[in-house]
Amino acid sequence: MYDMTLPSSILDNRTFGMLPLNWTKPACGNCEAGGKYCRLKNNSTEHETECFDKPKLRTKDLIWKLKVAGLVLVLSLFVVAVVAIYLVYRSSKIKKEDQVKITRFLEDYEALKPSRYSYADIKKITNQFQDKVGEGGFGTVYKGKLSSDVHVAVKILNCVKGNGDEFINEVGTMGRIHHINVVRLVGYCADGFRRALLYEFLPNKSLEKFISSDHERRSLGWEKLQDIALGIAKGIEYLHVGCDQRIVHFDIKPHNILLDHKFNPKISDFGLAKLCSKEQSAVSMTAARGTVGYIAPEVFSRNFGKVSYKSDVYSFGMLLLEMVGGRKKKNAAAQDTSQAYFPEWIYNRLDQGVELGIQIQEDGDAKIVRKLTIIGLWCIQWYPMDRPSMKVVVEMMEGDGGTLTVPPSPFGSTNPEATRGTMGGRSFTSELDVISEFESESQSE
Repeated sequence: MYDMTLPSSILDNRTFGMLPLNWTKPACGNCEAGGKYCRLKNNSTEHETECFDKPKLRTKDLIWKLKVAGLVLVLSLFVVAVVAIYLVYRSSKIKKEDQVKITRFLEDYEALKPSRYSYADIKKITNQFQDKVGEGGFGTVYKGKLSSDVHVAVKILNCVKGNGDEFINEVGTMGRIHHINVVRLVGYCADGFRRALLYEFLPNKSLEKFISSDHERRSLGWEKLQDIALGIAKGIEYLHVGCDQRIVHFDIKPHNILLDHKFNPKISDFGLAKLCSKEQSAVSMTAARGTVGYIAPEVFSRNFGKVSYKSDVYSFGMLLLEMVGGRKKKNAAAQDTSQAYFPEWIYNRLDQGVELGIQIQEDGDAKIVRKLTIIGLWCIQWYPMDRPSMKVVVEMMEGDGGTLTVPPSPFGSTNPEATRGTMGGRSFTSELDVISEFESESQSE
């Protein structure tokens, strides 16, 4: 047991110089009862208290404090407002950017993935096939409406042999591409045995209409014809190098070039097109494809080289020369006009340095005609390796033509009878004969 009794020395306050532990309780009750404050008197040794009145706040101090509080409040509200405006602006900007992104995506998606329609939809769109705008071996084209301001051209495909493959090929190919010089596939119909393709409607129909007669060609003028030719060249260049896979059209001709309301050209009809890798130098084919008069030599005979994108270059060259000379295939000055061939005839005039004999109306038209003619002759060189790429063709088209040189002759013989029925000559007659012979052999097989 420990002794908890403290020594008397510790209890003696004087030993440590401490104040006494006893004190007087302030008498503040009376002050509080009178509505006053209570405090110790100054210099009081007896701890006496005194009462005093509540301090009054001066008007100036009150006004100053109110101003400070108001300023702090205003600044706080301003900061909050600025932060709020910034957050709203940022949110709005993000939403707008998102909306633009979504809009662009939907536009691209709409172009990349055409809509599918039922045959009942097709009848409604065409108003029961009331407005027929074209007809051919492929089928019939009708004008239709998707809405009050969106018109389409509806191609109803004939149910013929191979049509299924061409339908799949066209939808699959055109669903991948979107270019100002390529007609846009809006939708398609595959309802049982009924098949249809819906394109954007182009009011000026095809280029064939404007080059089939001198009058129509003159109505456009050579500058507009040059613009049309350049647009076609850019469209083909896009097909060859602008897509993920190279697209070889195989049927470039005036009938497949459509014109919009401003006469901008758009390439159409991809039923014969083939897709291949850009690194692939040749295109595999089991049979010739295309239209007589525009088919490259290698397409119907591999003796002239491999089938490739250069086949489209040849077709474009023939189209270009047809734009220059129209349907003119004969030379009125030739002894045997039935054997005259316009590309060869105009090449000879270029080579001899004489006037081309093409009707012009404005100053500078002759220069345009000469440029288009030279480019067309470069494109129809007999062997693919001698033809320029479409990229080079576009560059030639965009130039002034002053530096263009006349190409080597793509015609091996000027005597059609000497080459008739053989592949050695370059005359139009021999080409038609060989193509017809090849197509007959393909059909018999």
